[in-house]
Amino acid sequence: MNPNAPKAGDRIDTLSTPLPVIDETVMAGNISRVQSYMDAHGIGFRPHIKTHKIPALAKAQVDAGARGINCQKVTEAEIFADAGFHDILITFNIIGASKLLRLAALNERIDSLKVAADSAVTVAGLSQAFAGRRPLTVLVECDTGGGRCGIQSPEEAHTLARIISDSPGLVFGGLMTFPKANSEADVNLWLKAALALLDADGLPCPIVSYGGTPSLFSAHKVTVATEHRAGTYIYNDRAMMREGHCTQDQCAMHVLATVVSRPTHDRAILDAGSKALTSDLFGFADFGLIVEYPMARIVGLSEEHGNVDLSLCGDIRPQIGERIRIIPNHTCVVSNLFDDMVFHRDGVVTRVENVAARGMVW
Repeated sequence: MNPNAPKAGDRIDTLSTPLPVIDETVMAGNISRVQSYMDAHGIGFRPHIKTHKIPALAKAQVDAGARGINCQKVTEAEIFADAGFHDILITFNIIGASKLLRLAALNERIDSLKVAADSAVTVAGLSQAFAGRRPLTVLVECDTGGGRCGIQSPEEAHTLARIISDSPGLVFGGLMTFPKANSEADVNLWLKAALALLDADGLPCPIVSYGGTPSLFSAHKVTVATEHRAGTYIYNDRAMMREGHCTQDQCAMHVLATVVSRPTHDRAILDAGSKALTSDLFGFADFGLIVEYPMARIVGLSEEHGNVDLSLCGDIRPQIGERIRIIPNHTCVVSNLFDDMVFHRDGVVTRVENVAARGMVW
């Protein structure tokens, strides 16, 4: 055990950097705020745990009123099943014999496992793996404008739902979508059309799963949805600030970093590079917001260094040895870069949680 590892009672301003830290009070407020919104609108809420990958945080979300959890990969779901979670949706096409074998074993040991599929090929593989076993619930993934995976039309959604329903070992569970932001009216029309086709065919559709933190506080506009999925909201990040879903004070994650060099008047170098900050730009021109110097721009990342442009900072600029806080563009990636996550309240460490599902990517 590392004797210098963070522990409860330490002050975060004494911890070695680079290091992400989570404000307990802000995080709890985020959980409460979103769950209260979902409850007020009668929407089931299914948090996506890929943001934090920590069972204790998923428990806090479920204790607040979430109906279950959303995972992205089989190995990720296994970690949370081991931790006692029994209502898990995996929003991914599961393909390949080894994955299907693990998926079947997982289905035998939890109460309610569901997966998504968007092709007859995926469905055929699922059926072959689950024929003669405990049936697996499968949702049709629909591309309602997000441009990623998904069936392309309501008619195709109906066709795939019928294939699922008729396939040995499978149960048709409903529809799911990850839409583009601010497209609620179009999504609702798309899903209504698919539901009408299913109804005409006598196919019950118990779940209509809508998703995304960018669409979070517009979830009530998709009136046919039975549940909403979101992950980033628990920590929030710079992208969510830009979307107007949170303020800077509602960002629970900061990456602590230290200025290790000032090669020129207009340049600082941080000890936080691509191994501590996400390289996701998400439409930004730089790699995170420095809280203490908002006009500074992290313009480049190598593995261990962050290159900061100070040219817009005026006379007050960070000095060598100075510690700064960074709000990352995308918190979910940062979670997957560290073995442990440090939590604090008023700058004092409250706990250190292992990022249990770190690296679980298949």
